[in-house]
Amino acid sequence: QVVVDFEQLSEHAAAFRGHDVGFCCLGTTRAKAGAAGFIRVDRDYVAQAAELARAGGCKHFILQSSQGANEHSRFLYLRVKGEVENLVQAVGFDRCTILRPAVLLCARQESRPTEWIAQQCLSLVARVFPTAYSVPVETVARAMAASVLKPGGGKVEVLENKAIHELGKA
Repeated sequence: QVVVDFEQLSEHAAAFRGHDVGFCCLGTTRAKAGAAGFIRVDRDYVAQAAELARAGGCKHFILQSSQGANEHSRFLYLRVKGEVENLVQAVGFDRCTILRPAVLLCARQESRPTEWIAQQCLSLVARVFPTAYSVPVETVARAMAASVLKPGGGKVEVLENKAIHELGKA
């Protein structure tokens, strides 16, 4: 494990060398970082990390994005996620896997009351529609790892929530 300063990421290029596969789950919230900070972390840092990984020899890059990611969205969150997907694809990896999970079900250490309420409701909905609106973070992690081992679905593969559930169970 290497700790890097994302504000000086290019100074840490050596940390990105010699890896065949890269995983990226980097992100923050607008509430925590403000709009500009959110864009810097979720788009700029991720794109720069992808570029450094590719320059360092990474062949397969796996990005956790979001359900509904769309560079033309009116919503900042979805627009930034769509923009970063395009930036990562443009880096030119031999293989790029993008996961678009729905609401992530997880226990957080920090207090996010609205998210907690949503997770409680979605946990109940998930009993009837298990792949529609949410996904446990453990399932996303298993799907990311499994995507490395299975044959690729082309140069760029986008896995929506249902596919993440299926691959995460494999």
